[in-house]
Amino acid sequence: METASTPTHCPYCALQCGMALSPLPTGGVEVSERADFPVNRGALCGKGRTAPEVLSTAVRLTSPLVRKDGALVPASWEEALDRVAAGLTAVRTAHGPDAVGVFGGGGLTNEKAYALGKFARVVLGTSQIDYNGRFCMSSAAAAGTKAFGLDRGLPFPLEDIPRTGCVILVGSNLAETMPPALRYFAELRENGGKLIVVDPRRTKTAEQADLHLAPRPGTDLALALGLLHLVVAEGRTDEAYIAGRTAGWEEARAAAMAHWPEYVERITGVSVPQLRETVRMFCAPEAAMVLTARGPEQQSKGTDTVGAWINLCLATGRAGRPLSGYGCLTGQGNGQGGREHGQKADQLPGYRKLTDPEARRHVAGVWGVDPDSLPGPGRSAYELLDALGTEVRALLLMGSNPVVSAPRAGHVEERLGALDLLVVCDVVLSETAALADIVLPVTQWAEETGTTTSLEGRVLLRRRAVAPPAGVRSDLEVLHGLAARLGVEKGFPADPEEVFEELRRASAGGPADYAGISYRRLAEEQGVFWPCPAEGPASAGTPRLFLDRFATADGRARFAPVTHRPLAEEPDDEYPLLLTTGRVVSQYQSGAQTRRVAELNAAAPGPFVELHPRLAARLGAADGDPLAVVSRRGRAVAPARITATIRPDTVFMPFHWPGEGRANTLTNPALDPTSRMPEFKACAVRVETVRP
Repeated sequence: METASTPTHCPYCALQCGMALSPLPTGGVEVSERADFPVNRGALCGKGRTAPEVLSTAVRLTSPLVRKDGALVPASWEEALDRVAAGLTAVRTAHGPDAVGVFGGGGLTNEKAYALGKFARVVLGTSQIDYNGRFCMSSAAAAGTKAFGLDRGLPFPLEDIPRTGCVILVGSNLAETMPPALRYFAELRENGGKLIVVDPRRTKTAEQADLHLAPRPGTDLALALGLLHLVVAEGRTDEAYIAGRTAGWEEARAAAMAHWPEYVERITGVSVPQLRETVRMFCAPEAAMVLTARGPEQQSKGTDTVGAWINLCLATGRAGRPLSGYGCLTGQGNGQGGREHGQKADQLPGYRKLTDPEARRHVAGVWGVDPDSLPGPGRSAYELLDALGTEVRALLLMGSNPVVSAPRAGHVEERLGALDLLVVCDVVLSETAALADIVLPVTQWAEETGTTTSLEGRVLLRRRAVAPPAGVRSDLEVLHGLAARLGVEKGFPADPEEVFEELRRASAGGPADYAGISYRRLAEEQGVFWPCPAEGPASAGTPRLFLDRFATADGRARFAPVTHRPLAEEPDDEYPLLLTTGRVVSQYQSGAQTRRVAELNAAAPGPFVELHPRLAARLGAADGDPLAVVSRRGRAVAPARITATIRPDTVFMPFHWPGEGRANTLTNPALDPTSRMPEFKACAVRVETVRP
């Protein structure tokens, strides 16, 4: 085992906080601060501090498992990979290449995401590949691409936030989802700037705000349009900027003017005085920002909603200028890089479009294949999961746990069970892995080297600090072994740096251009911002985008002519309340890893139903009483948590747990027509007491 301290990055959220790892003589790994890394400056949340606990062989997989007589039993790697290859071949032979699906994850390194996309298209010849990042920020990506011609979560570094004049933070509880980032907003206020938080709950983040707006879930689009209406009505638009740097203003302006303040108040529950105060605070300083997260994005109108918030920035001249702009707070550890390099249904490496003939030619040339051999776009994440067992008969899944994380999760669990073949690569025996025919134990963050791309668009090098347990292989080794068994001997190296060198060539000239980024540079620098088309002192990457022009053909940003529309599922007499879902500070995503850490479980031991005292009184429920939340898709049971920090017409459940408290049993898979994002953030429910 290596003994020196290794500088690396946290495996969890998209902050990718810097940390150092040191193997202990008695076994295990010690985490220490890295004050030199500019993003977290040494600060770590509880998840980061305890991350090495999942490295323990007591909680993770160390041998392949194959299903025999209905049970998963240990097997050799040779037997397991042979079974996978034989099963995939049988399905492809009987039903065609698109009967095989591939499902990736936003936590995979850039190298793994790249290799997985290449494996699907070159080895399997399938179009059926997508990943769980579709559930993260696809709506923001779609809206940002429409408006700016390019999607990078934050077009500026986090260090700009304390120096702006006002931030509107929409649908983010970063005090719990990425705690080290909260300091940037505290520094903003210390410097005299203002923070406005939009959230139906008075979260720990909202408590830090100068102004908290608590709209009814699913009405963020109307709220943004109402604010733009007031900007126009009060003469606060930047006409010179609109004329010089944008297009489509007249249509967007006309749409916004149909959303007068009193109308928006009736839709959202946000009062007219609060609307006016928001506009005053946002427009008063020279610079301001709007930052969104899953709240406005995880809706069946998420792309339009984000577009409306971008409109507010454009109309006031707050995009493509110093210390101003629109940004999205990416969630998953490699949520940004994960969608840039080919594991998404419609994309090729470098954030190229799969339907672009020139993009196909370039990438096919790097891969050494005929461009015509590359399949076209496939199904989006939920649509792929919904097709399992019918059109898609086999699934290779890496780095995801859809049994817990997917909408309408009970249905997804049924579809996974209907497959002819389910192969799962994971660190632990997740709820999804427990359903598999073959489970392959793979290395994790501290046991492998690879790159990730943070929410700032900063490409980082995560270094191997310890050796993996015997019997564990990397995802790249898995793809190498499967490709060879399926007749492709070359093109799938197991060495991550070799994969990255090919990724550089494949991304060259694309929107997400990594050509100028190398492992050497990443080891010497504190990350490199893409696009970075060339190496050398003249190419330090691009920390701040759009200062000269936007990435559209004419250099102008595009307004979105959008209008409010209801949720896909509004409350009614049978389901009179709205459910919204989210996270708690001590668990992460589906909880497959954090639920195995004793300290984190002690802080957040299980699911709960957060509800307002008035609703609790109507139900006759006391704190801790079991409550059933029922939607058209199922029923979940969890203890009541009564608090006045939530709207009386809304209940909240965290989504980290399986079983009877699984929040995603209830959620609505209604999809955004552009991003194909499911409507996680709002669905109609009723709440019932559960009597012994």
